[in-house]
Amino acid sequence: MTHAAVFEQVVKTYPTGMFGRGVGVPALRGVSLSIPTGGVFGLLGPNRAGKTTLVKLLLSLAEPTGGTIRRLDAPLSDRRTLGRIGYMHENHAFPRYLSAGELLTFYGGLSGVRSEQLRSKVEQLITRVGLADRQHEPIARFSKGMVQRLGLAQAMINDPDLLILDEPTEGLDLSGRQLLRQIVREFKAAKKTIILVSHVLPEVEELCDTLAVIVAGKIVHTGPMTELIRDSAGGKRTLETALKPLYEKEGVA
Repeated sequence: MTHAAVFEQVVKTYPTGMFGRGVGVPALRGVSLSIPTGGVFGLLGPNRAGKTTLVKLLLSLAEPTGGTIRRLDAPLSDRRTLGRIGYMHENHAFPRYLSAGELLTFYGGLSGVRSEQLRSKVEQLITRVGLADRQHEPIARFSKGMVQRLGLAQAMINDPDLLILDEPTEGLDLSGRQLLRQIVREFKAAKKTIILVSHVLPEVEELCDTLAVIVAGKIVHTGPMTELIRDSAGGKRTLETALKPLYEKEGVA
């Protein structure tokens, strides 16, 4: 089986104190997790559980304190795999003086999209996310929902094999959420991998095939969605109901 990501006994401690000589704050405590290629993988947990740290390590935005990580079946040191990943950040910090078209052209160049393909790719994505009539306006004039749509287009500019979506529905209206769900289904149909980090549990339940639950830097559950929401009598419970005992067991209300 091929994997989008494999974490083996990964530890991450953030230094504290002057010159980082303090005791340190543990963010991940021996995390082992395999994310198979293809399908939608949910990453759930309360605030400050370690979800963002896991994503940062996978994107080489931070380095693990211990353990090993493989990305798209290659060592983390192989930076070429980053060109096969798209990432939609929870809070975008796009240069507000750029237009949507200029922003996508910039990120397309950074992602290694060939120049002869870039213009058509930019136009295609801007239309896909519903911004064709605003593509020449500066981002400063965009609403939060429009910036989210642009962030989704930016994450797809390199036609990634692995798409990481961090709270992607934040600020989106109904049509925007429907667009997101459709794009996730298209990636899934193309046998690509999506990692979905979200607190919108009904959406996670609808879209995800498998998931991992992380609490206080430890993986407390991983497996198919159907397993987690199955009750003791063989029926179905909500994802919120299923998560509650996992959180409470680790002392999280």
